[in-house]
Formats: sequence, C-alpha cells, structure tokens
Amino acid sequence: MVEMPQPHLNENRALSCALAVAGVMITLVIYGFLQEKIMAGEYGTGDNKEKFTFSIFLVFCNRITTSTVSATVLLATNKSVNPVAPIYKYCGVSITNIISTTCQYEALKFVSFPVQTLAKCAKMIPVMVWGTVIMQKRYYVKDYLLAVFVTLGCSLFILNQPMLDTQKSRRESTVRGVLLMLGYLGFDGFTSTFQDKLFKGYEMEIQNQIFFTTTCSCFISLCWLISLGKLVPAVSFMLRHPDCFFDAMVLSGVATASQFFISYTIRHFGALTFAIVMTTKQLVSIVLSCIYFTHPLSHMQWLGGGIVFGSLYMKNLLRNKTQGLPINSQ
Repeated sequence: MVEMPQPHLNENRALSCALAVAGVMITLVIYGFLQEKIMAGEYGTGDNKEKFTFSIFLVFCNRITTSTVSATVLLATNKSVNPVAPIYKYCGVSITNIISTTCQYEALKFVSFPVQTLAKCAKMIPVMVWGTVIMQKRYYVKDYLLAVFVTLGCSLFILNQPMLDTQKSRRESTVRGVLLMLGYLGFDGFTSTFQDKLFKGYEMEIQNQIFFTTTCSCFISLCWLISLGKLVPAVSFMLRHPDCFFDAMVLSGVATASQFFISYTIRHFGALTFAIVMTTKQLVSIVLSCIYFTHPLSHMQWLGGGIVFGSLYMKNLLRNKTQGLPINSQ
C-alpha cells in the first residue's frame, strides 16, 4: 500500500523554501546595494563630503563578523573548533579571497554596479580554466557554449555604456574598472578551485572551514591595513561619518547571514533552486541599482543583459536533465 504525501508536509516544505529563497534574495540584494553605496557614494554634507576609499577595511569588517558568528555556531552546537587541515592551507585560500574581494570593491570606483554584476556572470570561465589546469577536470560542450554566450553578452554590456561625457579620464576609469573586474574573476575562480584542491581528503564541517578561513582573513587584512597605514585613517573616517559605519556593519551582517541562507537552500532544496535564485538576484540587483543610482542603459546593453540571463536561465533549467558545470556566482 502506497502512502500518499500529507498536504501539511508539502505546505511546510513550500513555506521553508519560500523563506530560504527570500533570505538569500533579501540579504544579497541589500549587500549589493550597500556595496555600491559605500564605494561609489559620498558621506557628509555640503563642502565636507568625502568618499570612502578603504576597501580592505570593508573586507576586514566582513571577515571578522563572519568569523565571530561561525565560532558562535560551532560552540553552540558543540562542534570542534580545532583546525582539521594545516593552517597554511586556510591562509592560502584567505589570501586569494581577500585579493578577489578587494578587486571587487575597488572596481566600483570606476564602473557601475550593473557592469560589475554582469561581469560576475562570467565567473564560470576562470573556474573552467583553473579547473582544467589545477584539477584536470573535463567539461561538457554545452558548458563551453554557455561560456561563449555569457562572454558575448558581457562584452556587449561593458563595451556599449552610454557616454555621458567624452573625457579621456572617463575612458581610462572604465579600463581600470574592467581590469579590476578581471582581477576579481581570475582570483575568485582560482580561490574556489584552490579550495577544492587544498581541502580534498579532509572531512570537516562547513562552519569549521568558514571559521578558520575567515579568521586567517581577519589577521591578513589587518596586517595589510597596518602595513599600508590605512587602519587609523579608516577608523577616523568611520568616526567622522557614523552613517558609513552603520552601512559597513549592515553590509557585514547581511554578508554573513547570506552564507547561512545559501547553505540551508542548497542542503534542503538543491543546487538547481539556488542557481535560479542567484540568477534572479543578479537581475533584481541590476534593476534596483539602475533605478536608485540612475544608471542609464543603452539598447545594446539591454541586449547583452538579455543574452547573459537568458543563457543562465536556460543552463539552470537544463541542469536537472544532465549534469554540467555548476553555476555558483555571488
């Protein structure tokens, strides 16, 4: 006799899924919004307006918040707080992660958030390159086709920005922003592949890995701040502009919270659901940024965006039929 599924179980699962999806969307959209506000905006009034230029300080705030929360979770659940892998392996992942995150923040000084977000969609390309070089992985033909379409869409979006002015400095800023985004994509793709390589063979809780990786990141980013003489100026800026300090704390909080929502979504509802949510999040973030920060988009940029998101949605919908390269953009 086959038991029929109980309606209330399906309702509870649907509610849990809705809450998980909402958690991922809300935290990451807020994260993207505050990221642009802090790095591209100004703080103060009148002639006392200043730009925040200490991106590594944001990395430090983000990592120390995540480290504290993950340590609390480990202690609250009576899980081991001892390192499973050698410390140098955690540090290796931390260094490349800090560089990629810093490039991401710095790029917002030179390119708009919509350009940055579309460029992030091309993260699968360096992941495939590093996966082939480091892990000797082989990918499907459809993965390469997807990479070609995403690259085409991103190129159309980046190369067809409306020129509100024709100054040389504007063009140079765009080039610097694109170079920083290339740095972000390269180091970010290397980080995920390097992480798989370093931690292969170690059985560890995800919170253990997060705790030691972010703790190493705290120490490294703090040393970086001190060596550049940026720690005191960054703290002074926060003291002069409490609203910037508030934005930075909220940014760190939602970044940390998003990690838990992401882990819960993948564990209980699968990578396909998460991939579709992340693609939708990127689309919502671009629309919100264009509306709030008044970024004009050309017709070619709309076409490029349509190619990128259409390709990603098609990839996500086909993933439940054949296994391919996972999309894991952030």
